[in-house]
Amino acid sequence: MAIPAEVRRYWLPILLAAAGFLFQLLVLPISFPPTHYYALGIERFAPVERVVEAYEQLSKEWLAETNQQTTVDIIKIRYAYELLTNPILKRDYDLFGLDHHKDVLEKVKEQYQKEHFLKIDLPLLKDSSVQSTDYAFNVLGYESFMHTIADEHPLLIMVYSKGSPRCAQFIEKWKQIGSRLDGVANTAMVELGDVQLTGHFAEQRFSKQPFFRNGLPTLVAYPADCRSPSCYMRYPGELFVDSVVDWVATSVVGLPRILYYSKETLGPEFIGKSGHHKVKVIFFSSTGERAAPFLRQAAQEYSTYASFAFVLWKEDESQIWWNSLGVESAPSLVFLKGPGAKPIVYHGTFTKSEFTKIMEEHKHQELPQLRSDTSLELGCDARGYSRAGNDIAIWYCVIVAGRPGVELSKRRQILRKAQDQLFSDVDASTSENVDSSVVVSSAAAALKDDRLTFVWLDGEVQKKLCAFYLATDYSGACGPGGFGDDNDKSELFIVRFQRNATFEALKAEKTNNLMEALQRQHTADASQLVARYKGPDEIEEINKWISQIIKDGDTREIPYFTSKVPDLVPEETSKEWIKSTKSIRSAGNSVKQRIQSSGFHFGDYLTDPRIGPALLMSACISMGIIWYKSNQRTQTTEDGAPPKDKTKKRRPRPKLSTSLFGQPEYPADADPEPKDARQWEMTDSDSD
Repeated sequence: MAIPAEVRRYWLPILLAAAGFLFQLLVLPISFPPTHYYALGIERFAPVERVVEAYEQLSKEWLAETNQQTTVDIIKIRYAYELLTNPILKRDYDLFGLDHHKDVLEKVKEQYQKEHFLKIDLPLLKDSSVQSTDYAFNVLGYESFMHTIADEHPLLIMVYSKGSPRCAQFIEKWKQIGSRLDGVANTAMVELGDVQLTGHFAEQRFSKQPFFRNGLPTLVAYPADCRSPSCYMRYPGELFVDSVVDWVATSVVGLPRILYYSKETLGPEFIGKSGHHKVKVIFFSSTGERAAPFLRQAAQEYSTYASFAFVLWKEDESQIWWNSLGVESAPSLVFLKGPGAKPIVYHGTFTKSEFTKIMEEHKHQELPQLRSDTSLELGCDARGYSRAGNDIAIWYCVIVAGRPGVELSKRRQILRKAQDQLFSDVDASTSENVDSSVVVSSAAAALKDDRLTFVWLDGEVQKKLCAFYLATDYSGACGPGGFGDDNDKSELFIVRFQRNATFEALKAEKTNNLMEALQRQHTADASQLVARYKGPDEIEEINKWISQIIKDGDTREIPYFTSKVPDLVPEETSKEWIKSTKSIRSAGNSVKQRIQSSGFHFGDYLTDPRIGPALLMSACISMGIIWYKSNQRTQTTEDGAPPKDKTKKRRPRPKLSTSLFGQPEYPADADPEPKDARQWEMTDSDSD
C-alpha cells in the first residue's frame, strides 16, 4: 500500500505531534503520580489538623452500607493518614518527596487486596527512628559543618533521616566504613531536618523542588582541596562497605590500587617488572577483598622504597608458598629485600600504626641502593651528614657499582654477607690472629656507630657519579651497556667523608652573600677520598680491607679539600607515580556510572512538563513552514511563469580565434581578399 503524498510531505509534523500527545497522556502522568494528600482529598501541604479531619470524615463512610470504596483505596487512605500525621515523615515527604515506607504500602496492598478492610493489621507503619545515632556519631550542624570542611583532611558525610528504616539498617555498615577510613578520611552525619545544610546536598527537578535521587541515606564527600559547601562529590554506587571505601580511597583521596597476582604472574609481572632497587611487599589474603585504605596510603608514601602486591591464598597452593617464601597461612605479609636475602614473613593482621612501624624497619633492602632520594638518609652524600649525627666529622660509605645484571647481583650478595658478618663481630673477633681481630673490630665499631654504610650504585643510570668516583671513562662498571665496552664487571670501593669545622665557620660568615650561596648549592661540604678494592671476592678479605681503610682514615691527618660532585639522577618522582596510579580505572566504573557521575540523567527530562507543549509547538511550526513552501510553489505555477527547466543546456562556450596574432576573422558573407592584392600608398606619403 502506497503512502499518500500528503502524509509523506508532512511526516515531520505528524511525528512531533504524536510524540507530544504521547508525552502528555502517558509519560507525564507516570512522572507525577497522585500524592497522599490526593488520597485524602485535601490540598497539598495541608496541616496535620486538616489531615486528621479528612481521615475521620472518610473513615465514617467505611462502615456505612453505601460504602463503595475498595480495600486498596482504604489502605491508601490509612497509609496517607499515618504518614502525614508523623512529623518526621511529613517533613521528609513535603520538603524532598521522600516516602520511606513505600514498600510497606505495596506489601499491604498485595496482602489484603481481596480481604475485608477490618482484617487489616493496624497501624501500617511501625516505629523505625534512628534517634540514638545523634549521640553515637559526629552529627554536624551548619556552624560545625563549615568548620569541618575547612580542615585539610577529606570528609565523608552521610545524609540521613530519623524516620528512615533504611538509614537505621545502614548504621552498622557506616560504623565499618568509619573504622576502615580511620586516618585516611574523616566521617560525619547530617540529619535531614537541617534544611540549611541538606539543601546543598539535594538535587533539583525542573520544578525547583529538591530531591534525593537514590533516597536516603545518601553519601557525599569533600576532597582535601575542597573548601566550599558546593564542591562536594556524590557517591553514585550501591551502599556496600567495600564499594564505598574503595570510592573514597580512589576518587576522593586519590590513593593508588594494589593489584592481585596469581602464582603464575607474581614472578614475571610483579617481581620482574618492579624496580630492582625496591623492596617487594606481598600481602596474602584469604578473602580476596581490596586493600585497606591505610595500606594504599602506605603504598603511596613508600613508593620510592617499595612495591606492593596482593596474592589470594588458596589451600591447594599453600605448599608452593611455603617452599618459596616461607608463608604458612593467610593473612600474612612478606618482604623481599634483594637477591639472595631471606624473605621476612609476618603472619596475622596489622593496624595502621603497627604496619607503619614494620615499613620503617624494612623499607630498605638488605643492601640499599644509593639514589637521589636516599643519599642523604644513608649518609653517602657530601652535602649531607653522617647517619650518626651532625657532630661526626668522619664517616664512610662502601659502594659496589656496576651495570644491572648477574655480575652486579653476585657482588651485592657478597657485600651484604660482609655487612652481616660485621654485625656479628661487634662483640667478638672472627679470627684467632690478634692483629686481624683488632683490624676487623674497627669496621664493626664504625658500623655499630652508624659511621659506616654499605650501598650499591646503578652504574648505568648514575654513570656520571660512578665515573667520578672511579676516575674512569664510561666503561666497565659505568655507563650504559655497549657504550664503551662489553665488560660488565662491577667495582667495589669506599668513600671517606670528612667535615671541616673551620670551613663551615667561614661558610656561615658568608651567608649574606648571594653569589656565595648560589655557588655552594653545587659544591660539596665534606672532603671525599676514594679507595678501590682489588682483592678477591671473599668476605673476610673485604672486611679486613674496609677495617684497614677506616683505621687509617681515623688516625691519619689528611688534607681537607672539596670538589664539585655530579648530582645523582632522579630515577623516579612521586608525582609521576601518583599520576600513573590515578589513571587506573575501577573495575566497577562502567560507562553508565561515568555518565551518571557527569551529572547527566535522561530520566530527569521525562519529568519536565514543558516537553509536551514544546513538541506540539514544533509540530505546528514545521507544518506551517511546509504548507507555506508548498503553497508558494503552486501559486507561481498558476500565474503562467514557466518553471525553470533544469535540463536546459548551457550556452556553448565560444571558440577561440585561430587567426595569427589573434586578429579577428571576416564574416562569412564578406568577400575574401585576393591573395595578390596590395594597398595603394597615399599621395602625401614620404616613401619616396
